[in-house]
Parts: sequence; structure tokens; C-alpha cells
Amino acid sequence: MLHIRELASGEEARWDKFVEACPQAGFFHRAGWKQAIESAFGHRCHFLYGERDGEITGVLPLTHVKSWLFGKALVSAGFGVGGGPVAGDDETLAALDARAQEMARALGVDHLEYRARTGLHDDWPVKQDFYVNFSRPLSADHDENLKAIPRKQRAMVRKGIKAGLESQLDDDTARLFALYAESVRNLGTPVYSRKWFEALKAAFGADCEILTIVHDGAPVAAVMSFYFRDQVLPYYGGGSLAARPVAGNDFMYWEVMRRAVERGARLFDFGRSKLNTGSFAFKKHWGFEPAPLIYEFFLPRGGQVPEINPLNPKYRLMVDSWKRLPLWLANRLGPLVARDLV
Repeated sequence: MLHIRELASGEEARWDKFVEACPQAGFFHRAGWKQAIESAFGHRCHFLYGERDGEITGVLPLTHVKSWLFGKALVSAGFGVGGGPVAGDDETLAALDARAQEMARALGVDHLEYRARTGLHDDWPVKQDFYVNFSRPLSADHDENLKAIPRKQRAMVRKGIKAGLESQLDDDTARLFALYAESVRNLGTPVYSRKWFEALKAAFGADCEILTIVHDGAPVAAVMSFYFRDQVLPYYGGGSLAARPVAGNDFMYWEVMRRAVERGARLFDFGRSKLNTGSFAFKKHWGFEPAPLIYEFFLPRGGQVPEINPLNPKYRLMVDSWKRLPLWLANRLGPLVARDLV
């Protein structure tokens, strides 16, 4: 008999065992996200799972956000690219989906959101042709991976090598946070708290790697990458203005790729980007082809699909103003806003 339960402390290993084995599941389904989100942001997470005869048969990680600025939502997966219910059978999938809709009504949220590569409901409104994902297989041969990068971008990687850039693995988040905070401020985006990066490192351990690029002894770029199965996912990255003349960001992603191959990774997941943005163009220049992401919404009280993104004209003034903030002030105010940007 199928039961739908909520993940309790001490059950994380069982949950992750299912996620590891389930072909439809990804890194953003892992149990560690619950620990990280609740400890860093205080959002309540409802990680639902189906169980039959003592075995987990499906999972659905949900983050409950209550924001005075952006409204109330249940999101799967909160702060992630992918999500939604995944299961080994149709009964579990339908039961998890039904429980999530019940929860959305009971909690009075504005919307329930599933983030995935394919939709589950033909009659739910969707966001498509908005976010895309970039990924590409990796060869075990470094030269083949370098040759697979288009010529102009490959020249940027070689420029970084010629400039004497070095890559270093960090055990803490200090250098990553400083570089990431400067980078997102320059884009007009509020930064997450440093506690968030520390929580991710604590939750995922060796599967969360921090790589810093150094030029003449000074850090110029850094990225936090996740490892899942045979995949590497560079996720939070940024660089200072000093990274530009020495191609620090280009060299950084090449080093992620090179080191990932040595760890046995065979898929480079460049993450999501919004269409026709700078990050979209950057990844295209690396020779990656975009694949659409379909984010679908259940609206228990009707209304419109939310448009919470910096390209929305209603946020343009905020974005432009944020770019001009002193870095110390942006780092002080940013976490108060960013905690609700799931």
C-alpha cells in the first residue's frame, strides 16, 4: 500500500539512495537542500516521498516561501534549476503531485511551481522559451575537450594560461563570497548571504567544490560546483574587474572542466540562463547548445504566472539602482531580498 510521507531527520540517506538510482532525478532533488535552505534562510521545506513496503518509490522536494515582496509559493526545487515530482511508478507520481496541490491550497500560496525539462500537466500554465539549460558530454582526454571549445573562446582560455593564472581548491567560502558578491552587485542583483554558501558546503561536503582562480597571488574569480553521478555543475560563480583583462572567467570554467574529468565526470552541466542575456551568449560561445526548461505552475487561487526576474520592466529601476550601491551596503541589504529569490 502506498503512503505519502514527509522527510524526517535521519531519513536523508534513504532519500538520497532513491535519488541516486532514479533516472529522472537530479542533484536538486537531493535531501541536503532541505538542510541548507532551512538553516540559511529559515524557509520551511516539505520534502515529500512515497513509500511502499518500506521502500521509497518517489520524491518531491518543496520549498515554502512567504515573501512580502514576491508573494507566497511552493517551489520544486527551491533555489535550483530542476525539480518536480519523480517516481519509479505512475501511482507514486500521481500521489505526490496530488499531495503537493492539496498542500498549496492548505497553505494559501499564490502558486505551486515545478521546474523540469518536461512538463507534467498539459493544462497548467508554463514558462517556456524563457530559461534554457546548457550541457555537453566530456571526453576523458583533455586535448579533445579543449578542441571542442570554439576557436575564439579557446583563445580566451589560452590567454588565461599565458597570463599565468592558477586554480586552487578552497575549504571555506571566504574568497568565493567576496568575488561572487562583487560580480552580482555589478549586475544589479542582490547577493545571497555568506551563510548560504557555508550551508551548501556543509550539506554536500565533497560533492560541493569551491575553485578559486589566482593571478599574481590575488584571487580574481571563483565558482562553487556540484558533483552528481558523472556530472559536474558549476553553479555559483563570479569574478572581479581584474579577471577581465586576463580572461579569468574563461580560464576558470576550463579548470572546472579539466579537474572534473580527473574526478571521473563525463557531463558538464553549465546550468540555466535566460534567453538573450549575457550568460546565455557566454555559454553559446563555448559551443554549448541550449535545451529548453519548462517551468509549470498550479495557481490555486487563479491569477497570473509570476514574472519575478530582473528582465521584468517593473524591476528595472531597482536593478539600475542596485548597480550603484557601495559594495558594503549591497552585501548588507542583499541577503534580506535574495533569501526570497528562489
